Amino acid sequence: MGQDDETSSNPPVSGSAAPARASRSRQLRLAALLLLLVVVVTATVRVIVASGPPTWDELRERAGLTNRDRLIIGVKDDQPGVAQKLENGAFEGFDIDIAYMIAQDLGFDAPEVTLLSIESEDRARRQARDANGSFVTVDLVIASYSITEQRREQGVVFSFPYLETEQSVLTLASDPRQVASLRDLDKAKVCTLGTSTSEQRLREAGASPIGRNRIGQCVQALYDGEVDAVTTDAAILAGFVGPRPPGELPPATKLLRRKELRHWDIGAEAAEKWGVNTGPNPAMRDLVNLSLYQSAKGPDGDRWKAAFDRYLASEQQYSNPQQVAVGRQPEPEETVEVRQWPWERWALPSPSRPRSGGPTLVRARSRRDRRSSGC
Repeated sequence: MGQDDETSSNPPVSGSAAPARASRSRQLRLAALLLLLVVVVTATVRVIVASGPPTWDELRERAGLTNRDRLIIGVKDDQPGVAQKLENGAFEGFDIDIAYMIAQDLGFDAPEVTLLSIESEDRARRQARDANGSFVTVDLVIASYSITEQRREQGVVFSFPYLETEQSVLTLASDPRQVASLRDLDKAKVCTLGTSTSEQRLREAGASPIGRNRIGQCVQALYDGEVDAVTTDAAILAGFVGPRPPGELPPATKLLRRKELRHWDIGAEAAEKWGVNTGPNPAMRDLVNLSLYQSAKGPDGDRWKAAFDRYLASEQQYSNPQQVAVGRQPEPEETVEVRQWPWERWALPSPSRPRSGGPTLVRARSRRDRRSSGC
């Protein structure tokens, strides 16, 4: 057989075959790379989900809120401007607005929140009374509750602080004495809340402390001449000094034989910082702290300011020179981490209620403050 025959027996090779094979090779390498990327991303997400911080939904589940249709909060009912029950059964005040703000951030609208009156001595145990007088364990206590190391040591779990005020004194305006410190109340009968650490400070100053369960009882005793002065947090006392705004419903519990009062700045160095008793569940504490962080740092910060301006700032003119409370929300104390996907930062209906997520962390961080005397 000749050379020509041998050549003709082999089909000619197309000029495009080599580039086609190269293209297929590149496609296979790209597919393998994409598959590897998917495997790596899937493994990374699984590690993050397994070891990273929880999502908002996971926190709600751990706090036992997922299947709940109602949140129960213990509040005070006899503190004008802070938390007061009205004749029609509704509550109003700074603490009440903060309670509804936190409840909303926990997933509960106002109609899904039950507010129950709680006494000072029952705040640590979270025991309030319902309409029948029976004790009920509440989910949260938002009741002018000062954060103290002693209370923490006794097992009370506090949220970040949500208000800063200080101890002050009330006397009748007709009382000639000048009160610049607790020592100016030497030999005086001074009423305070029975669970307050102010009692020991009064004894050290030479005063005769008289404990009551409710601050309204102390103010009534002052009106009736049974005591010479009342002491507790300035934000609480300020509500008794000025007139009640016209047109507002009267309180459920009315004080009798009212007299003009004077609010004294006693130069207290220790700050009184109020916190929420969240109970022992860490997830509940983190949810409340996340709400307070968002109200301090997030776009919804005007909610806290609106509550402060409406109830506390409006009382300042009647309490001068005593400051009612600091007009800014205290900085968060610790770090709160909640996992969410990066794109959820743009899609969230409310930045204080992040949905299920991925590797982005929402953090709150600050310092721990001085010890407080406590209300």
